[in-house]
Amino acid sequence: MMRFNHMELTLAPGTLDDEMRRRIGSFYGDIFGWSSMNVRVVGQDAFLLSVDPTTSQFLLVAESPKPMQSPGYDHLGLLLETRSEVDGLLERCRAFQQKDDRVQIKEYEDLLQGPLTVHAFYVKHLLPIWFDVQCMEWRPGAEPRDRWTYGPAQRS
Repeated sequence: MMRFNHMELTLAPGTLDDEMRRRIGSFYGDIFGWSSMNVRVVGQDAFLLSVDPTTSQFLLVAESPKPMQSPGYDHLGLLLETRSEVDGLLERCRAFQQKDDRVQIKEYEDLLQGPLTVHAFYVKHLLPIWFDVQCMEWRPGAEPRDRWTYGPAQRS
């Protein structure tokens, strides 16, 4: 089974200074609980946002003469278990937005797809991509047979 390992996001040269690293680490740490660190990758000083240290999921932020651009709603989806978790993160984003008006939030009505309701919002701050924060609620009896779950690592 395939799973998400990492995504690299590039910024313009000279953008990823100490202050930008601090601001990125602060927002994504406060809102999503991600940890951050400076790393050296392929001869370049980059910035790593660890999404989940137990599964090696991370975002790598680096500089490039051709930085990433996403003028539309290109996004990375983040799945939470419950509506209350999504709503709690939305409230934290709104609170952070009061301190920093560069936080962009796009709220959506629930998306109804047959037996599935997707409850979501988008948030974007300092990085060149939106994050789609959502949960999936299934009508009782219509839950999928197979679902993603965490379990202990299997050693061979």
